[in-house]
Amino acid sequence: MWHLPFEWALSLRYLKAKRQQLFISLITWISIGGVAVGVMALIVVLAVMSGFEDHLKHKIVGTNAHVVVLQLGSHRLEHYRDVLERVRQTAHVVAVTPFVYSQVMLNSRTGVTGVVIRGIDPEREQSVTDLASNIREGGLGRLREEVEDAANAEEEVPSRPAGLVIGRELAKNLNTFLGDEITVISPIGTITPAGMMPKYRRFEVVAIFDSGMFEYDTNLAFISLPTAQRFFNLDDAVTGLQVKVDDVDRAPQVAQALRRGLGLPYWTRDWTEMNRSLFAALRVEKVTMFVILALIVLVAAFNIVSTLIMMVMEKRRDIAILKSMGATRQAIMKIFVLQGLLIGTAGTIAGAIGGVVLASSLEHIRRFIERVLQIDVFPKDVYYFDQLPVKLQALDFTMITLAAILLSFLATLYPAWNAARLDPVEILRYE
Repeated sequence: MWHLPFEWALSLRYLKAKRQQLFISLITWISIGGVAVGVMALIVVLAVMSGFEDHLKHKIVGTNAHVVVLQLGSHRLEHYRDVLERVRQTAHVVAVTPFVYSQVMLNSRTGVTGVVIRGIDPEREQSVTDLASNIREGGLGRLREEVEDAANAEEEVPSRPAGLVIGRELAKNLNTFLGDEITVISPIGTITPAGMMPKYRRFEVVAIFDSGMFEYDTNLAFISLPTAQRFFNLDDAVTGLQVKVDDVDRAPQVAQALRRGLGLPYWTRDWTEMNRSLFAALRVEKVTMFVILALIVLVAAFNIVSTLIMMVMEKRRDIAILKSMGATRQAIMKIFVLQGLLIGTAGTIAGAIGGVVLASSLEHIRRFIERVLQIDVFPKDVYYFDQLPVKLQALDFTMITLAAILLSFLATLYPAWNAARLDPVEILRYE
């Protein structure tokens, strides 16, 4: 018949409180609760931060391309069709589309603001970005017609303004609605006897998009590619190419492959380079929150230390008898190390289960609080999230549980060492 080793048996026995040890048992339960609360807080906070980062990444790569191909030292990419074919044949590239990019001023009846305007081919654009799915009012039909007219070498109809797509927040700032006309003013103008004169043109708002990112919804507008080429005097050139890859995390490697394959004068930038500061700040914040919240587990570890120290004082006679019967220092030390690990592991398991359940229920809890208190916990006009983003990552979960168990183990070393060095002769002499 199989029996537990005596170190394990004694560790489990010491965890069961006798009548005269109720105070020690209370501290044991407080230690388990402290570890559980710390682990649960870490799991929930890191899950929310990972959710925010993942949601932000989705918004960024949904509005922008994964990789951009440009021409070094120039704002014009000549013979872009040949380059486009070469890029399309590169491994892991899913779609490619040309674009024109420039800064302009938008002038409505009630306001003026500076924005970035992007000339696109709507059919190709929807295979690279989420612009088409982000349209909330109107549609991209006018822009498609302009591209088709240019492909058929048809002249523009002078009485009909070209189409313009703007963000919802930009429309609010300009007090502009679907069907209104806006004057687009370009700094790239023409030279006259009076000096450089800016170029301007009337556009009609044919669609309003909502990307969910305030930065894009207030500072970005779209027109058709042929219209942008004419307006910015680019002839048949474009600013660059937008590239979509099969895996967003593979974008840096694809960008390097394109850079090597195309050679000079072409160069590339991927979405991680263009948003390096933002995601670096998020990573630093995540690490900082991990360190701060880990202090809760550290406080619980000090409770484990105090619990074991009092247990050693309570069990001095038992330790002396065990040593007299031949128990080694290592065996005595192992008893109290196992006892501390049992406390830490129990707290870690309870906290892990509680953290997963709480993180999975955060959205329901938010809705309940809003319904009961009649408040908006996450106003959309501030946070731009329809729901609280939560993402449980296996790596974060593993790091948290291992860190909690490691701190619990370290907390057992001093009390266990103190128990192992007790002299049985001195103890039994005064018992």
